[in-house]
Amino acid sequence: MESERNVLGGELAPCSMDPETGFMRDGYCYPLQRDPGRHEICAVMTAEFLEYSKAQGNDLVTPRPELNFPGLDPGDHWCVCVPRWIEAHEDGRAPPVNLEATSEDVLEDIDLETLKGYAADADSDVDAAGE
Repeated sequence: MESERNVLGGELAPCSMDPETGFMRDGYCYPLQRDPGRHEICAVMTAEFLEYSKAQGNDLVTPRPELNFPGLDPGDHWCVCVPRWIEAHEDGRAPPVNLEATSEDVLEDIDLETLKGYAADADSDVDAAGE
């Protein structure tokens, strides 16, 4: 993990250990060849995004113990798929992003200025303001 970088150029921070997120359920949003969904954006869940995702066929609210999935609540941090975040952004429903925990590979598809416009604030347990 030491070699992974975030969109700001620093070392990739963990997204969430509770609930445990990431394709490998190790807390990190980094690229893996075997992850076709590209769970590389650390997002702070909002009720609006959870409803949007469910309407698109991906229910992130209902627990699925057989898949080690606890179900998410607003405020939870979760590695979301790059294509889904882009869809939500285009529809005006993208969730805030923890830039320190979002893989730099995302920059191939989303520019940094767009991501900065969604930077999570201190109210979401992310210190984006540096205070």
